[in-house]
Amino acid sequence: MTREEILAQHGPREAMEYDVVIVGAGPAGLSTAIRLKQLAAEYGREVSVVVLEKGSEPGAHILSGAIMDPRALNELIPDWKDKGAPLNVPVTEDIFLFLSERGATRTPGFLLPKNFENHGNYIVSLANFTRWLAQQAEGLGVEIFPGFPAAEVLYNQDGSVKGVATADMGIGKDGQPTENFQLGMELHAKYTVFAEGSRGHLGRELISRFQLDQGRDPQSYSIGIKEVWEIDPARHKPGLALHSAGWPLDETTYGGSFLYHMENNQIAIGFVVGLDYTNPYLSPYEEFQRFKTHPNIRWYFEGAKGAKRLAYGARALTVGGLLSLPKTVFPGGALVGCDAGYLNASRIKGSHAAIKTGMLAAEAAFAALGEGRQHDELTAYPKAFEASWLHRELNKARNFKQWFKMGRTVATVMTGVEQFVLGGRIPWTIHRKKPDHVSLRPASECTPIAYPRPDGKLTFDRLSSVFISNTNHEENQPPHLTLKDPQIPISVNLHDYAGPEQRYCPAGVYEFVEDEAGGGARLQINAQNCVHCKTCDIKDPTQNIVWVVPEGGGGPNYTNM
Repeated sequence: MTREEILAQHGPREAMEYDVVIVGAGPAGLSTAIRLKQLAAEYGREVSVVVLEKGSEPGAHILSGAIMDPRALNELIPDWKDKGAPLNVPVTEDIFLFLSERGATRTPGFLLPKNFENHGNYIVSLANFTRWLAQQAEGLGVEIFPGFPAAEVLYNQDGSVKGVATADMGIGKDGQPTENFQLGMELHAKYTVFAEGSRGHLGRELISRFQLDQGRDPQSYSIGIKEVWEIDPARHKPGLALHSAGWPLDETTYGGSFLYHMENNQIAIGFVVGLDYTNPYLSPYEEFQRFKTHPNIRWYFEGAKGAKRLAYGARALTVGGLLSLPKTVFPGGALVGCDAGYLNASRIKGSHAAIKTGMLAAEAAFAALGEGRQHDELTAYPKAFEASWLHRELNKARNFKQWFKMGRTVATVMTGVEQFVLGGRIPWTIHRKKPDHVSLRPASECTPIAYPRPDGKLTFDRLSSVFISNTNHEENQPPHLTLKDPQIPISVNLHDYAGPEQRYCPAGVYEFVEDEAGGGARLQINAQNCVHCKTCDIKDPTQNIVWVVPEGGGGPNYTNM
């Protein structure tokens, strides 16, 4: 039975009407909703707002370092402390290390560029903050539908965005309805705001359909891999923020680490690798595990009372910055937060940008609704962004990622010049010309990397890591990791690039196995393991992998990430 036949038999889909539909209950989407309701209360108007969330609850799919700059939160909810926002650990000390294989050099505090200073910021669990933000939104009358992924953009006859449709439930692996089948529903809106996070699958469609990236630098991404540990209290210092660059990555590979001391003797430790890396044998997951064995890092896990790993996760980051930012409005809707790419890579921060852009989009939508408009472009939103402190901040960091094309040493020196010497008043602009997926070199031109076996105490394999991410998907459903051409993984990826998908995926989703019918290898996709990081959708050299939403509620269930 085809999709059209299913709709003909079970349809039409139920439709619900709202003033504003928001896709994604992260900081950007929830801030959009909160600001709309604040304005409605201030001006005595009714504005209906709904937020769709593909995770089992708000925060379930949220992963970040994270150090939060509270500037935007101060604007959105000035009394957030009184309302119990979980910002409990102010940063007390910044350390930046350059690592060699056995040693480390600390950057003196007086030479630390402003973008690496965190005075006034807070070490947080962004997942827990998102849960709190959802409570604030619901308290204002926002409807939140967790477990309902937006699977399809709906369009009016004039091409403007009409809203979205949620995914059907109860479709079996064979693509046919099961006894648990439930047709998705349509949510129509005067304006639809997309806040899916980095590499949102609907945002990707919209950018392509409306050519929103025309004239912009190609977008760039990184993968961030993170663990939460409980360590010996004697080696725990609440508020310490440690960053590093260098080993185990080589001079030409963009990336670095973070280690943040949270409350309750817990630390968040993570590793970021730019997805424009060139060696197909590189594994971001194994680089992270290897990083933890450095003497200056291992020390935190070797106290007399030992250490225990509590959580694991991974997520793509949109790091192209201002020069890669697409046009953020189109007829009937807008992109906010990391769905557009507002993260400041030089500061390793995006939550403040997500909150701010959600507010700006909300203010533009509220004004348009008040004028009786609908389904047009919210041009007031990008204009307000261009006049905002966030634009000034991102403009100062516009060259940060581009310098790494010339190697880490040049990038370090030039970041210091731009941020420390020039104070962000930069008279030049450096552009990127290629997307990340074209950066891989053929395996024949590269040296394989021999990674040590995990010890199960400090370093771990992928499957044991996925287990503690609480990842789960309904097994009897179509795979949400799809291939445009099932032959390409063997004929191109394995043949030319030694099968990079089995290394860039941090969850063991992709593996090459012997074909039972003979004839060599085949690609096996273990979609059950997927933590929704979107790395495969970004890094696949042939762009043959397309990530689509699984059944609602599937994926990781992060708690303190």
